[in-house]
Amino acid sequence: MRDLLPPEVAVAVAAAGDWTGELLSAEAVCLGERAVETRRRDFTAGRVCARRAMAALGLPPLPVTSSPDRSPAWPAGLVGTITHTRGYCAAAVARAVEVRSVGIDAERHKQLDPGVRRLICSSQEEEHCARLPVGVSWPVVLFSAKETVYKVWHPIVGSWLDFHDAVVELDPSSGTFVARISPAKVAAAPVADPPTVITGRFVVEPEMVRTAAVLRHR
Repeated sequence: MRDLLPPEVAVAVAAAGDWTGELLSAEAVCLGERAVETRRRDFTAGRVCARRAMAALGLPPLPVTSSPDRSPAWPAGLVGTITHTRGYCAAAVARAVEVRSVGIDAERHKQLDPGVRRLICSSQEEEHCARLPVGVSWPVVLFSAKETVYKVWHPIVGSWLDFHDAVVELDPSSGTFVARISPAKVAAAPVADPPTVITGRFVVEPEMVRTAAVLRHR
């Protein structure tokens, strides 16, 4: 993820031992004793990576607890994001005075069946994907970009974004994307100055797609 984010955002990618690393006491309480093994490993790797990213900013190891919707609750003065997919986990953290919000996502690079594509992509986006170079599962890139956009949007606005609430356009030549949020969703946002356009970057690799976006202060 380091290649997709600016220098003021610290990034850590999970190493082998991070999936079974140590949690801080407040984090362990949020996870609970009944969490299944997959949830426990993902949660642990994400928090270990988050603290390593904090250390890169010169900060002490602060706990990253969970909000009621299970999204990460970042310490005061910080913004951050976590992603995990099979065999991969990463966290990105920045100071809130420097970055308004940040999102990252990683997905396995694979073909999606038509039903899943319809869930993720509008007809406009399906046509857009059909015009892009062959050899890439562009709906997966769109899916990852929309996950990243949601992770940028939610900490600011506090509401959900459905897949069709953002229209994403991909530019393979520059490895960038632009997401335009539905005007109705923006109008209904319960905060002042919700984001209307979120730009980001993506990388497509043989096994994985990675996306990231940073929203700066105006």
